[in-house]
Amino acid sequence: MKTPRLNRQLVLETRQQVADGSGGFSETWVGLGVLWADVCAKAGSERSEGGLPLSQVTYRILVRAALPGSSARPKPDQRFCEGARHFKIVAVAEADSDGRYLACTCVEEIA
Repeated sequence: MKTPRLNRQLVLETRQQVADGSGGFSETWVGLGVLWADVCAKAGSERSEGGLPLSQVTYRILVRAALPGSSARPKPDQRFCEGARHFKIVAVAEADSDGRYLACTCVEEIA
């Protein structure tokens, strides 16, 4: 594996439930930290939802590895943010045999 170019600054976020004061909950996203990443588009598709076109692009995002259990280690159902862009993490695997990098399969949806 060639050395990735970690040239994009992404915020790792996790979903958190917050009491709404009426006995229910609302969801919000909380930042866990900033990670430098190599972002590479892999595939795209378009479908219609509610009469509007919805574009979906799959990305492979490489980040430095973190120990399992660390808040800096991405997990499925978390997301990366770059400004107004959101990349939902669907899978995480070691990218190299030395365990130096993690490969995150992510999806970005654009209405």
